[in-house]
Amino acid sequence: MERLSVVVITLNEEKNIERCLRSIRWADEIIVVDSFSRDRTLELARKYTDSIIEHEYDGDIPQRERGFAMATGKWLMYVDADEEVSDGLKDDILGILSSRETRDGYEIPRKVFMLGTWVKHGGWYPDYTFRLFRRDRYRSVPAEVHGGFTVDGAPGRLSGLLHHYTYDSIAHYLSKMNDYTSLQISAKIAGGGRRSVGARRLILSPLSHFLRKYISQKGYRDGFRGFLLAALGSIYTLALYAKLWEYDFRDREGKGLKPPITNLEVRRLKRL
Repeated sequence: MERLSVVVITLNEEKNIERCLRSIRWADEIIVVDSFSRDRTLELARKYTDSIIEHEYDGDIPQRERGFAMATGKWLMYVDADEEVSDGLKDDILGILSSRETRDGYEIPRKVFMLGTWVKHGGWYPDYTFRLFRRDRYRSVPAEVHGGFTVDGAPGRLSGLLHHYTYDSIAHYLSKMNDYTSLQISAKIAGGGRRSVGARRLILSPLSHFLRKYISQKGYRDGFRGFLLAALGSIYTLALYAKLWEYDFRDREGKGLKPPITNLEVRRLKRL
């Protein structure tokens, strides 16, 4: 059976880290890359692994790459601290490690929990994500908000689930929304992308998002929670275009633009 190394990056994850690490303790190697957490994250992580790297956060991809560089497995996997590997996914992965598999990487379906409940509709399930790959075949795919990795050729797809315990409250969602929309707008401006936004887009884009999530993707089947998630997604879309309009307005008025905020700055702010 080929060896598997799993990398987890952390920053103040004491509420999540044990659930995550407990679910991957069967792996040959667990590597935690921490951005100098101020809570009990490292204390709890040391119950499951001695392979811990502390490094100032400079992006998701660089942090994970540090873990990959330390890894000894022929196969690599990364899991977020708010995720949990199911027994079914464990069995799928062990099957790959013990077989003569020819694929270089795999996408894994995520079962997303928001506000404490599994979100079945509205485009939330299955949320496929590329997480398992051969260490000598992968390459990074940079992005301002959520960078990732890929391989040449079509990846396989597993059936076992990765549980993702995302936003646990409305306040948590709104906080993340503010961070992510600022990152997206800053990336667009830094890249010389379009900044002008008219009233038509400000009005129709949030409405279109709501109708797609709630009607077309059957978010209504999740009851009031489905309505709420579709509405929150519409607010996200409105905030995104409103911030873009604000940048353009300030520029036209000669007031100057707020300096773009980076992923690094967002994560550093969270430590204050």
